Amino acid sequence: MRIVRFTTGEEPSYGVLTGDLDAYGQPEDDAVIVGLAGDPLYVGIKLLEKEYRLDDVRLLAPVLPRSKVIGIGKNYAAHAAEMGGEAPKEPLMFLKPNTSVVGPGDAVVHPRQSEFISYEGEVAVVIGRICRDVPPEQATDVIHGYTIANDVTARDLQKSDGQFTRAKGFDTFCPLGPWIETDLDPHDFSQGRRIQTFLNGDVVQDGSTADMIHDIPTLVAHVSSVMTLLPGDVILTGTPEGVGQMVPGDEIEISIEGLGTLTNKVEARA
Repeated sequence: MRIVRFTTGEEPSYGVLTGDLDAYGQPEDDAVIVGLAGDPLYVGIKLLEKEYRLDDVRLLAPVLPRSKVIGIGKNYAAHAAEMGGEAPKEPLMFLKPNTSVVGPGDAVVHPRQSEFISYEGEVAVVIGRICRDVPPEQATDVIHGYTIANDVTARDLQKSDGQFTRAKGFDTFCPLGPWIETDLDPHDFSQGRRIQTFLNGDVVQDGSTADMIHDIPTLVAHVSSVMTLLPGDVILTGTPEGVGQMVPGDEIEISIEGLGTLTNKVEARA
């Protein structure tokens, strides 16, 4: 099931996207959104007798984290190497504020403080219920679904600050979308799903989720051993090698097999 959050120009609504995806991760022409009675994280799946054409709505970030986005750094060995270091023995955690979240089609705003912002295509895990100290074998029980993330990073500020908060915390630095897929499980990613990032149409990242050093159940267990996870919290699972610079005017597409395509453009801050 693909859960979307959308607007017709009024208050945001939730729905279920029907139909198949084409070879580019985009919905087929016959796809429609069936309305839901509310946020399924809190009211469950309650279908309404109302349908919407995709052309008549604007998709929003499919989830607004109530408390936090947890990032995982250097979770692909090749990316750790390109960043000039070894992969950590335990998952390397950092936080992004929920104010950094934007949706598909929204602009990534290049901050004045940075001269080098970078894309990072990632699988995002959406938590479905309050949980703490989750054993890896029970991770599926607390996962609502999966979506795509761009963990935008001000690389020069990351280096100068020596930590991640400012570099990853700017408004618009966490595009999420285009929907939440609920019918996959962690084993699908451990077996390998292709993850690609395109910069202005050119492939710049091309990896497999099978190359994650710490798999999704391990990440859920590790994060929940430190902090309570709430419904709507998001865990970013790391990025493959190939990260690079984005500048105003660029378009970034991140495609993950089974999850669709997330597209955003970069704009200079006014």
